[in-house]
Amino acid sequence: MSERTQLATMLRQMIAVLENERQALAGLDLDALIASASNKQSLCDQLDAANDDATGDGAARDLDEECRTLTIQARQLNEVNRQVRNLLARNVAARLDALTGASPTYSAKARTSQNAASL
Repeated sequence: MSERTQLATMLRQMIAVLENERQALAGLDLDALIASASNKQSLCDQLDAANDDATGDGAARDLDEECRTLTIQARQLNEVNRQVRNLLARNVAARLDALTGASPTYSAKARTSQNAASL
């Protein structure tokens, strides 16, 4: 199997894992989330190794159109999953704050030069 075919296969696998992660997030399925995290790390390690083998120095390599498209798709799915995960975390934090009567865990207050200087 050629390098480009292997890369495209790994990127398709990453997209499948990211889609599974999205389903796990939607279903609040902890076991599936843990499996997705493990699978993503394994694929990232494989992609790093493949890139190092291709370039010899870890530098970015030229991608063909298919691999570029798959990379963009994987990046977009990862970003959507990140946003969903952050939304869930904010929701949990808000519920915990409501239960305890605590001030919000996350603050929308912007840091200004005046309050940044006091840090």
